Amino acid sequence: MQLRAQRDQRDPQAKRAKRLTRVLVGAAAVPVMLVAAGCSSDSGSDDGKDKAAEESAASKSASPSPTVQAAAFRKLPEPCSAVTKKTLDDLVPKADSGKEGSSNDTAMRASCSWDSLDDNGVKGSQFRWLSVSMLRFESDVTRGEGDKLAADYYQKQLKDAQGAEGAKSVKTAPVSGTGDEASVVRYDLKKKEGTFKQQTVVARVENVVVTVDFNGAGLAGDKTPDADDLVKDAQKAAKEAVAAVTKANGSAAGGTSSDAPSPSKAPSEESSKSASESSSKAPAKDS
Repeated sequence: MQLRAQRDQRDPQAKRAKRLTRVLVGAAAVPVMLVAAGCSSDSGSDDGKDKAAEESAASKSASPSPTVQAAAFRKLPEPCSAVTKKTLDDLVPKADSGKEGSSNDTAMRASCSWDSLDDNGVKGSQFRWLSVSMLRFESDVTRGEGDKLAADYYQKQLKDAQGAEGAKSVKTAPVSGTGDEASVVRYDLKKKEGTFKQQTVVARVENVVVTVDFNGAGLAGDKTPDADDLVKDAQKAAKEAVAAVTKANGSAAGGTSSDAPSPSKAPSEESSKSASESSSKAPAKDS
């Protein structure tokens, strides 16, 4: 009986010990599970941040690059062939072949000039000087579309002509039928050789600006040429030069928005002489 009572007493103790062991083991397992869950949660949070960053970067890289309308005209004609021989014979009779201006890129800027001196002996002589210059603008994502850049330069050329040093009786008038826009600036320049009648026609066709300078003077007692006649002659030369620009480009004209603009090669405005500078130098050199 005593042994049985001892066994009965030990059995509940053993059972309690087993239960306590299970409880302790279970309790120890809970922190491990919590730590594991915490690590798993942190890892998921980091993965989410990395994924969001990747998606943001991908979104930025997928953003479209800035685009600009391609310039209509891609080249310029031969400057000394921009005006027909017949017109040259009328404007600068007996002139030598044209003198092409220097240019490091004739597809962007080009010019040519002619001069003549019709000597009438004791009656004096008639001087004429003609210059045709062309400046082409490329479209650029930073600076803008070629035709807009050309329009800005067109206005600058007009202001330069209107503000020519020593110019008297300055008049400006629009010219029709010559490119997209055109104007003529006329004025007098008095020099020791005589009074020079200066005409400057500035025209824009698409992304090209054409500037025609034409002046004349009666020297050594010869009569001063009629300014109205000189204006008509200058307008005729400008119209032919604009037509030459269009013809040189043929079907290449009329770029579309799907065309990629050429690399920016914006022409230097200083490399193209202004109308006032050209007209003021030429007569004195040849008179």
